[in-house]
Amino acid sequence: MCWSATADLAAGAAIAAVGAACVIRARRRADLPLAALPLLLGAHQIVEARVWDTGGGTGPATVLWAVIALPLLAVWVPAGVLCAAPARTRRRLLLPLAAGLATAAALAHALAVRPVTAEIRGHTMGYAVDLPRPELVVAGYLFATVGALLLSGDRGLVLLGVLTGAGAAICWSLWELEFVSTWCACAAVVSVTLLGWVNSRAAVAPTERVDHA
Repeated sequence: MCWSATADLAAGAAIAAVGAACVIRARRRADLPLAALPLLLGAHQIVEARVWDTGGGTGPATVLWAVIALPLLAVWVPAGVLCAAPARTRRRLLLPLAAGLATAAALAHALAVRPVTAEIRGHTMGYAVDLPRPELVVAGYLFATVGALLLSGDRGLVLLGVLTGAGAAICWSLWELEFVSTWCACAAVVSVTLLGWVNSRAAVAPTERVDHA
């Protein structure tokens, strides 16, 4: 796949549509944050289409893309997993949530005081922000996102964690300078597995239903 404004726009629209289906199909309020994740990631790809159109740089689209990709996802994913996970696993899920909160705080501060720039590099987009101790920040980010899924105790979410973790390894090995952009695109694509997860949850008689009326 070659990333471009057209590719991001098409992928974003398709993934957002899957996210809308996930939200509609959700039958438990606790599942809604994770069910909405493809909706968020689809919108994120659409924002990146705008970054392509503007030629990268430091404009509002670049900043919005970075805010979603970095501090927001670092909290959204572990919090959503904590809400949806079986009760027996929730205590251990406090660890990736704590890592996500700390990582998000560091990332939000960096985005507030330092410029974030986007640069078109062939068929990929590279983002750069000056982070203190970037290795620690990346480790905390991946533990918060991928780690929360792997520790969830839910088969469907563990599968999603395996897929996104494998995607992270592949993106890092192939596109180190464009890792954030390519991994977010990979995570958006594999998040369609959440539709299967939502459907499997809907097939089980829920204790609390969501009123979509």
